[in-house]
Amino acid sequence: MTKNIPLIDLHPTHDPLEKQMVAAFKSVYERNAFVLGAEVQSLEKAFARLCGVKEGIGVSSGTAALTLTLRALGIGPGDEVLTTPFSFFSTASCIAYVGARPVFADVEEDTLNLDPAKLEALRTDKTKAVLPVHLFGHPARMDAIRRFAQKHGLLIVEDACQAHGAKYLDRSVGGWGDAACFSFYPSKNLGGLGDGGLVVTDNAELAGRLRVLRNCGRRDVPYEHSELGYVERLDNMQAAFLLVKLKFLGRWNAERKKLVRCYEEGLAGTPVHPLPSLPEAAPVYHLFTVRTPRRDDLQKYLTGQGIGTGICYKTPLHLQKAFAYLKGRRGDFPVAEKSAEEVLSLPLYAGLSPAAVRRVCAEIRRFFSRSSNG
Repeated sequence: MTKNIPLIDLHPTHDPLEKQMVAAFKSVYERNAFVLGAEVQSLEKAFARLCGVKEGIGVSSGTAALTLTLRALGIGPGDEVLTTPFSFFSTASCIAYVGARPVFADVEEDTLNLDPAKLEALRTDKTKAVLPVHLFGHPARMDAIRRFAQKHGLLIVEDACQAHGAKYLDRSVGGWGDAACFSFYPSKNLGGLGDGGLVVTDNAELAGRLRVLRNCGRRDVPYEHSELGYVERLDNMQAAFLLVKLKFLGRWNAERKKLVRCYEEGLAGTPVHPLPSLPEAAPVYHLFTVRTPRRDDLQKYLTGQGIGTGICYKTPLHLQKAFAYLKGRRGDFPVAEKSAEEVLSLPLYAGLSPAAVRRVCAEIRRFFSRSSNG
């Protein structure tokens, strides 16, 4: 019987590290060091170095990272933040959580990232920041976005939750804006054994404010709170696990890149088109996402062959019920809407074999061959 190929499988990365992970667990457990311990501090410093910036602030999730960063930057009621309609829900919900208004700009036809050319027409006196997303691990055009932001005195918050280790123009993702936010959800390129997130920045004052906000508004004096903060600290146990895995991130990202090349060769000449990477970018392929006009039929066929797939994202943010108050309508962002009908993510993870990738490609070819033959 042919073995199933899941969309994501964590065993190939976790199983070889079991002894190291258990040792990390025991170290934290035996010291009873569960909240904001030495491991959190070590991870903050190591991840900041990876991004080429000075400060790292560990928080409870990627969503918390985005929300706390916007609040720490002073964004709130009456402000507008320019962002993409084609992303995970948290990209826009974090703007709403702080009382600001998400203002969507359509995405590029090729990368599906925020289109810098669409920003100027949407800017108003209320615009406070730009929040680009490095979608699926593909960096956005940060040089153009940065020029726009600097021209108008706007803040930049990078949503890098899918882009651990990616680069654009030889600068690491995370070093282009006022701050950048990462998620350590288990399926990410660097994922914990639970939730987690981290903010990176070169702004020491901003970093200090984030450390207060994540810890219930408390500074150095126990039970003294300078403002209304949140309980959004990174769990020290998760930081310990992430420190073990961080040593392998470069290797795993390189493995993903090789698998993507295998996919691109295997899908050449089919109606399935991988998202292109910009020549000036070094993506890390959190997901291997393709576009095809027969997405739903293909997904159903692959499921029947034991091949896992995913759709990210089936409903653009401006059409989500939670954002109905923004009065978005179908047709507002045609590129994002068309993409939502065509995108399909295929299996990709460190430890996936090239043979498995070739089998996925063969099944895709078989599907279209049968379709063309009636």
